[in-house]
Amino acid sequence: MIRAMSKTDTPPAPIIVAITGATGAILGVETLRALKAIGRPAHLVVSEAGLRTLGFETDYSLDDLRALATETYSNKDVGAAIASGSFKAAGMIVAPCSIKTLSGIAGSFSHNLVIRSADVCLKERRPVVLLVRETPLHQGHLELMSHACNIGCTIAPPMPAFYTKPQSIDDMVRHTVGRTLDLFGIDHDLVKRWRGEKP
Repeated sequence: MIRAMSKTDTPPAPIIVAITGATGAILGVETLRALKAIGRPAHLVVSEAGLRTLGFETDYSLDDLRALATETYSNKDVGAAIASGSFKAAGMIVAPCSIKTLSGIAGSFSHNLVIRSADVCLKERRPVVLLVRETPLHQGHLELMSHACNIGCTIAPPMPAFYTKPQSIDDMVRHTVGRTLDLFGIDHDLVKRWRGEKP
């Protein structure tokens, strides 16, 4: 007999968080920190280049990230739970997203878990948000982003908002993370909301 689960039985669906090799590893760290503070499960996968960049740019280790995530997977484990459409994820955030990862996602070249997980979310019509980090951009980069958008990704380059008068890099990172969580309809207090200009 099939039993329908009540809303009280169903925990919130986890969000997959991927950290890849572009600069800006702190974006992924702060995304994990924010989700943990909110009580939203996060399933983490870090690419090999992402782990290397994490060491260059921050004082965080992979163990530190594991402590912020609900589950952590190896990027080589293409048989992991998040590699299947039957796994009920709420979607995926790639923060930061390297051009190499963007290229793999845009081309459905699922040779690792980051790209496979994104491809699964796309085929299941779940949101995939790519915090693409590169500058300047040539036409090939732009075409990859356009194609990724056409197949269902949201391209959200980390652009600082200066109307909030940020006092630190941390302020700018939190704003970017907050605006990313907005795309999933998640309530938070990371963003100073624009209330309109007073005459």
